[in-house]
Amino acid sequence: MLRAAIFGVGTWGARLVQAVEGSEKFKFVKAISRDPGKYSELSKKTGIKFVSSYGRVLKDSEIDAVVLATPHSLHHKQIIQAAKAGKHVYVEKPLALKRKNAQQAVDACQVAGVTLGLGFNRRYAPAFVEMMRRIKAGEIGDVLHIEGQHSGPTGYRLKAGNWRATRAEAPGGGMTARGIHTLDAMINIAGPVASVYAFSDKRHLPAEIDMDDTTSMLLRFANGATGYLGTVFVTGDCYRVHAFGTKGWLEMRGDAELIARGLEGAPERVQITPMDKERALLEGFADAVAAKQPFVVPPDEIVNGIAVLEAIVASAAKGRPVTIA
Repeated sequence: MLRAAIFGVGTWGARLVQAVEGSEKFKFVKAISRDPGKYSELSKKTGIKFVSSYGRVLKDSEIDAVVLATPHSLHHKQIIQAAKAGKHVYVEKPLALKRKNAQQAVDACQVAGVTLGLGFNRRYAPAFVEMMRRIKAGEIGDVLHIEGQHSGPTGYRLKAGNWRATRAEAPGGGMTARGIHTLDAMINIAGPVASVYAFSDKRHLPAEIDMDDTTSMLLRFANGATGYLGTVFVTGDCYRVHAFGTKGWLEMRGDAELIARGLEGAPERVQITPMDKERALLEGFADAVAAKQPFVVPPDEIVNGIAVLEAIVASAAKGRPVTIA
């Protein structure tokens, strides 16, 4: 049983707590908040003890790991602190906002010998698991091109003054909340991204929300494959990953629907039973810790994803492609 403390019990942090209720692999025993008294009812309901000091939790021998659901810009320092304290770390995406900070966090965990987990729950989406199985089996041949889309009405729910509604914490519009999931899937399929040409604008969000709402980009992968990705923060929900290969294509729409097509014949629609991605991800993190094995998202893919996020902002500002060294 992995005993963990969670830092940041907002809407998503509460979802993570709920996801592992009754788990035999993962248990939240403490939570960090600036106002522990605010969570007295949740504490009684879950048995989680709320405290105000992250530093004291890191010194607590009863805690094996920390889960970070804090503002994006704080992640890398909090990860480094945890690693130095010998605690395993699971952090919500994005791991950092700058490539150098992502690399520092990854290096700190490797030096300390602790497991670093990242909140890409869609790696456990049944349709994506099946998609990757088929790609690895060679069903669509060599992957030449990938299309991704991760959009929705999240922007309409943003409140002025909330950290999620600022350019500083949400560069590239919907990339930090939505698009980064699809980018991770694309990197998992085709490997590291080598260059980015991006466009990002504020088209519809009100003046008091200081961030873009419409972002798109062209990608060139290091292996020569191409791709494009879009994320719109003020439209209907859409999550889509479409991989084209020399023998056909595979498209996932949402977590449980996969469409496959070869060079001939009609498309095959595969319906897959949904599952709790967050529970699977946290239990997968616990399994990696127990087995002393790497997490499902490798360190090089973690760092490349943040390098792409940084390049999106730079490319949109400069109006030209940006190469990722």
